[in-house]
Amino acid sequence: MKSTINRNTLISMLQYMRPAYSMAEEMFCKEYLEPVFGKPDIDDNYICIVGDKPKIAFTAHTDTVHKSGGIQTLKIEDNFVTSVGSNCLGADCTTGLWLMLGMIEAGVEGVYVAHSAEEIGGIGSTALVNRNPVWLSDIQACISFDRYGTSSVITNQGGFRTCSDEFAYSVADALHMPQLLPDTGGTYTDSVEYADVVRECSNISVGYYDQHTSKESQDLLFAETLLERLIAASWDTLEIVRDPTLPREYSTRDWKNYYGYIDRKGFEDDAEREEDLNAIRRILLDRPIQVAELLLDYGLNAESLCEELQVSFADQMYYTDAMSSKSYY
Repeated sequence: MKSTINRNTLISMLQYMRPAYSMAEEMFCKEYLEPVFGKPDIDDNYICIVGDKPKIAFTAHTDTVHKSGGIQTLKIEDNFVTSVGSNCLGADCTTGLWLMLGMIEAGVEGVYVAHSAEEIGGIGSTALVNRNPVWLSDIQACISFDRYGTSSVITNQGGFRTCSDEFAYSVADALHMPQLLPDTGGTYTDSVEYADVVRECSNISVGYYDQHTSKESQDLLFAETLLERLIAASWDTLEIVRDPTLPREYSTRDWKNYYGYIDRKGFEDDAEREEDLNAIRRILLDRPIQVAELLLDYGLNAESLCEELQVSFADQMYYTDAMSSKSYY
């Protein structure tokens, strides 16, 4: 039987701009998720279990970072889809939802979770893990479909290890996609909330770029190829190695916690610190929007950042408002 989850489905889904708890998100979920998942749980997560006591949870999230809800116009060129006039495309995490729908239709065994409110703090996934549903005790791996590019199997999120390298390589092998490699540069997505109770928690590339910006795009051909490999994969070959009960293993320059700040003790000497400071200054000048988004992902908002810098939040907001009201020609 021919699949109903195809490129046109993804394009149609991408038309929805759906901030968390918006009417557009509700309409989207009723159209695309509820016919498959049924009604959401008490925290607005959608859960579908395929098979008997699955060992893998596949996850994505229902919200996008659009400033307002509605329907957007898309442009397709050379297998890439972008938004026309919107503040972002929303492939983060629409593509992940599309992949899960395709896997469910194909009967791939797993627990599929479409989490709510990931973009505003992982509210749905945090609540779900805290409730400890019965099926969670059988889960050995949690894989999110919420990473940019085409080459990452995330092993570290927010500075600490959430899955083993062995697991990452075995995912690439199972998918027959050798370009997928262990990546320690993960920031945050819902799978990190499972990391204290599930052995292997990762996030894999789904082919979008420049997420959260007006330049965001989705590689449609990569998404189609990935879905084919996800459906054909031998999921029972994954290597389950990490022990979630052990103390968290942090990166060399780690965060105090996965929402925390860079540990200044990680620098070996003043020269190394100065070198990194200069590099960071250049990045700030070159990529201010992306850096601001990362700070939000790490749990810093404007007010807490001012507190860390020991400057007045009220004064900064007044200055920002004053500057934004000026016109420059």
